[in-house]
Amino acid sequence: MRRVRAFGALLPLVLLANGCGIQATDVVEVGDPATVDVAPGSQGTLLYFVSSSSANRLMPVVRPFALPVEGDSSGTGHVWRGSDKAIAMLFDGPTQAEADSGLRTELPPIRGALSLTLGPDGVSVRVNTAVTKLSEVARQQLICTAAQARTADRKAAVKVTGTDGVIGPARCSV
Repeated sequence: MRRVRAFGALLPLVLLANGCGIQATDVVEVGDPATVDVAPGSQGTLLYFVSSSSANRLMPVVRPFALPVEGDSSGTGHVWRGSDKAIAMLFDGPTQAEADSGLRTELPPIRGALSLTLGPDGVSVRVNTAVTKLSEVARQQLICTAAQARTADRKAAVKVTGTDGVIGPARCSV
């Protein structure tokens, strides 16, 4: 009887030491992480905010907006066209729900005139704030959002004109 108990006590140790026959392997490379293209459609726009969980990494956010009605104002005293509204929403920063999920902005809040146009050289953005001293992450937030809002192509060249000068033309790095 003692022998059976001793064998029963040693059996888990023998199995543990044996590893149940599973052989160790090296790391297997399988490629880059998965990526997803987000397409908001005509009822919304794509804004780029900074992820607090990943240092300076831009995250796309689909933000719905109602198509502007003649005379409709966004509360800033201006009537926004669809693509202009995307830039206005970007400068307003993340919603409370977006902030609670770890998103932030490096852009200053602004009020006043802004425009977003598409020309032969790419997208042009005009804002009523200084732009030349924006961090690289803030610039990318603006460039990626503007390119997506006006052309639905993040790779379009974007030039941003502010009260202190011009940045770009530059392309979205996301």
